[in-house]
Amino acid sequence: MPCLLAGAGYAALLYSAKAPWSRRLNYGLAALRFVVVSFLSFLLLSPFLNTTTTTTEKPTIVLAVDNSQSVALFTPAPVLGQATGGLRQLAATLQAKGFTVETRPLAGPARPADSLRFTAPATDLNALLSGIQESYDGRNLAGVVLASDGIVNQGQSPTFAEFRFPIYSLALGDTVPKKDLSLPALTYNRVAFSGNRFPLEADLTYDGFAGGAAVVQLRENGRVLQTRRVALPAGQRRTKVAFTVVAPAPGKRRYEVVVERQAGEFTALNNSKFAYIEVVKGKLRVLLAGAAPHPDLKALRAAIQGNDNFDLITYLPGISPLKAGQDYDVAILHQLPARSGVGAEVLAQVRSRRTPALYVLGAQSDFTAYNALGTGLTVQPRGSQTDDVTPTLNPAFSRFTFEEDALRRFAAYPPAPVPFGDYRLGGGAEAALWQQVGRVRTQKPLLVFGGTPQQRQATLLTEGSWQWRLQEAVEHDDRPEAYDRLVNRTLQLLTQNANKKRLDVYPTQDAFSSQDDVTFAAETYNTIFERIYGQQITLTFTDEQQKTRTFTYTTTEDGAPLHLGALPGGLYRYVARATLSGQPQQDRGEVLVQEQQLEALQSRADHNLLYQLARRSGSRLYFPKQFQQLTDDILKADYKPIIYSQQDLQDLINLKWLFFVLLALATLEWATRKYSGGV
Repeated sequence: MPCLLAGAGYAALLYSAKAPWSRRLNYGLAALRFVVVSFLSFLLLSPFLNTTTTTTEKPTIVLAVDNSQSVALFTPAPVLGQATGGLRQLAATLQAKGFTVETRPLAGPARPADSLRFTAPATDLNALLSGIQESYDGRNLAGVVLASDGIVNQGQSPTFAEFRFPIYSLALGDTVPKKDLSLPALTYNRVAFSGNRFPLEADLTYDGFAGGAAVVQLRENGRVLQTRRVALPAGQRRTKVAFTVVAPAPGKRRYEVVVERQAGEFTALNNSKFAYIEVVKGKLRVLLAGAAPHPDLKALRAAIQGNDNFDLITYLPGISPLKAGQDYDVAILHQLPARSGVGAEVLAQVRSRRTPALYVLGAQSDFTAYNALGTGLTVQPRGSQTDDVTPTLNPAFSRFTFEEDALRRFAAYPPAPVPFGDYRLGGGAEAALWQQVGRVRTQKPLLVFGGTPQQRQATLLTEGSWQWRLQEAVEHDDRPEAYDRLVNRTLQLLTQNANKKRLDVYPTQDAFSSQDDVTFAAETYNTIFERIYGQQITLTFTDEQQKTRTFTYTTTEDGAPLHLGALPGGLYRYVARATLSGQPQQDRGEVLVQEQQLEALQSRADHNLLYQLARRSGSRLYFPKQFQQLTDDILKADYKPIIYSQQDLQDLINLKWLFFVLLALATLEWATRKYSGGV
């Protein structure tokens, strides 16, 4: 009311006097002034607009379809067709009744159930159901229809998880045992030494062939190496077949164990299994030399002795002398060179033989002598002061990878002392680990790889790493895996490609599975072995059938790998070519892609798992003939839409269109007064 009185008073005061225009126009102008002033007065009171928005979310049913290979392999075609057609009809019926129906396959893009391709190479039902629970969290998810054979061969069993929605299990597959021979697993050492004999043992399972015999062969590149005739004892379903193989020349090898198909056998897809073995020249001889007894030496020795690829030679002045003529492939020099001058004979041998070396620096180190070694790192300590640091990853380092678990363990390591001072990395040197002081990550190196093209060298800037191994062993059941892997990978990198190459192309893992994205890293160097980038590399792959495929890659400063995608299982040899500073460069190597046949290993459906999932969620198990019952049960559950209402308070003064309306009214009044001869 006060706003209206203000507007009326203002209009009366302005337009009560005699005007040079008509009375009708005078009343109109007074009305305009009344509206503008009244509304402006109203806005000064900060009024707001209260709006309520209502939305309705229909109940959602998700059709979770296990489109793995085992479903298509072991479900009779008429039954599978009945199931996929029934799912399509179920979706149409539920949509007509007001449901939202979405299809979520185990792998691949979402599409109608009757057009899905059953090609997924592994089954992880827990990931499928957990993904649905996460995606529909807070939404009106009525339930999930899980169409599966219940066979789980990847991830944990879904029976160990808790799901907050009803699961209507639809049983596919076949629980009737089939006549079948299969090779579910091979047991062998991943590394063998050239010329040595190594065992390879195969697990052979059988159904319907008890009392008979099977022929099992060991092959390489299609060539039969050995043949065994194996009895299949009655009353059992499993036996073992052992082969003894002589390791050939160094390199990666792929062996295939095959059981010959027999009459009446249901499928031969699970009749073969591959073994992937790396044959090495022999054990690497590691010299562990120290200036004096130290806990580090025990920790390093334990890490090295846990790897069958290494033979350890120790040296301590006056305790374990170095034998004359003793040879080694890599050296760990703990606080050598030392200020006391001990270990001069070891240092002389390392320099003369250009042996790859890992230097561990500490309080007894002679830094002047160390800086003269050309390791790629220069250390200028400030007196005897130290910093207490823990290791943290340099994300740009790509020569080997650190697992997520290892990084978590690094973060829990106790601080170890490093020399306080100035550090300078030389050309070609690269830090694998930085120093972390408290919670501050610095750019000071902790583990450095450098050296010259003729002699690879690394430096660890602490003599307290023994605390890391001890702490990790205490916290992880005497399994200090992160520390041991760090030591072993450092030694392997030092002994790998001792003569530095200007083009270095290598796989980022020792082996890949046929489902992995195969990735390669590459390093390019100029004539003085400084890293250079932006170089184009051509990578040619040749498989065991001599088929080739070519990829191109350009090196980048962020170290992004070359992604080749999934490749079929096999042993691939590759040739990398590039032109660096006008000179052609070439690198060669090989990579293993391991074939996985998870879906063919188990032919019997696990309907008990599906029953447990349904029962625990308050539902039941259905079969493809019971789609009508499934539809009725979902409808009887009487799932309701959820109505959401949202209130929105908005100040009227913030509405821009009101400003333009008031401006238009004021402008109209002013223009009319001017046109009619007013002021």
